Amino acid sequence: MAPDRDREVRTEAPRQPRFRLDQPLPQRRRMLPEYDPETFGRFSERIARFLGTWRFILWMTVTIIVWVIWNVFGPPGLRWDEYPFIFLTLMLSLQASYAAPLILLAQNRQADRDRVQYEQDRKQNERSISDTEYLTREIAALRMGLGEVATRDWIRSEIQDLMRDLEEQQVVIRPDGGRGSDLSDR
Repeated sequence: MAPDRDREVRTEAPRQPRFRLDQPLPQRRRMLPEYDPETFGRFSERIARFLGTWRFILWMTVTIIVWVIWNVFGPPGLRWDEYPFIFLTLMLSLQASYAAPLILLAQNRQADRDRVQYEQDRKQNERSISDTEYLTREIAALRMGLGEVATRDWIRSEIQDLMRDLEEQQVVIRPDGGRGSDLSDR
């Protein structure tokens, strides 16, 4: 009896390496180039700000006028865009196709900043309202407490009432401890 026939031959498939959960995964290679969104956002805002100025409109107008004049009146061999100026139309379309998303990106960033500012203003308003309510309660408590405190005017009125009562009774305490009339002492 051959020992090889009775025993199953087990060949194990190569195991995939197990990743440990306590270690970060290795970085994957990316097909797209990496960029810093904040830097790109600032750049797009600068372009959008420039596109919204009279200076841009002036430069664009001058460029188009020079382009048209050159391609109409320039030397025939050096004209690169004959009438109906298809290349100029292509350039303007290309410029617009890049300008529109950059302007939208700048608007989105501004909307995000406005949203953050709104949230901060709302929290500040809530704190102000809370502080105002607290101070109102404190002032009310002080007023209630002052209602029970003897003021100078109240003490004066009480002393005056006591003086009137004493004058009405005309009671004077003698040095010997007895009571007598005020008229006899005068």
